[in-house]
Amino acid sequence: MTKDEPEAYVIGWQPFLGLKIYLDSHPLIPRPETEWWTERLLTHVGTSYVPTLKFLDLCAGSGAIGCAALARLPNAQVYFGEIDPTHEVTILKNIRENHLDESRAHIRIGDLFQPFSDTRFDIIAANPPYVPSDRALPPSVADYEPSLALLAGKDGLDVIRRIATELPRRLAADGEAWIECDSPSAETASGLFTAQGFNAEIRTDQYDRPRFLVISFP
Repeated sequence: MTKDEPEAYVIGWQPFLGLKIYLDSHPLIPRPETEWWTERLLTHVGTSYVPTLKFLDLCAGSGAIGCAALARLPNAQVYFGEIDPTHEVTILKNIRENHLDESRAHIRIGDLFQPFSDTRFDIIAANPPYVPSDRALPPSVADYEPSLALLAGKDGLDVIRRIATELPRRLAADGEAWIECDSPSAETASGLFTAQGFNAEIRTDQYDRPRFLVISFP
């Protein structure tokens, strides 16, 4: 272990909503903020939606969000979308090692929605790359975590901008998308979705910082 290497990579896993999320392929380490809003999403879905729903963990990385959905939503079909093929084995390991229902899990490798044909999803949960490319990051992040999962152009909105453009064709009529974003650009990110005709509510994390958007059709 070097001085700045994240402990989660050293021990090989990170806790997430009662699950043991393995990090064999060095995906982005799940953060407490992501865990916080994911728990609220799953509680909301569990009380508000019919049991047979299509749930997409977009920009899945380790698959932590989708694995939590498999654990908490016993009848949901859970889809994992990830651009980096090296993470596919890690996602599958996290499903199996946590004794989740693999028959309800669908892992697809490709760019954002590309691997999903014309499927519409009831719930889309995403922690996409959103860090501006010129932002200085601590060595424990910059030297170890994947830039593909962190950086998204000069303003940090390149990936969220693409999600907003594609979302009208991907979200079910009564569905919701919960998307993590960079606190300083939350207002701008919200505007990308309202420009596509959505309602886009900015919500704060456990530290009272703007952290994610809840998006739905009017």
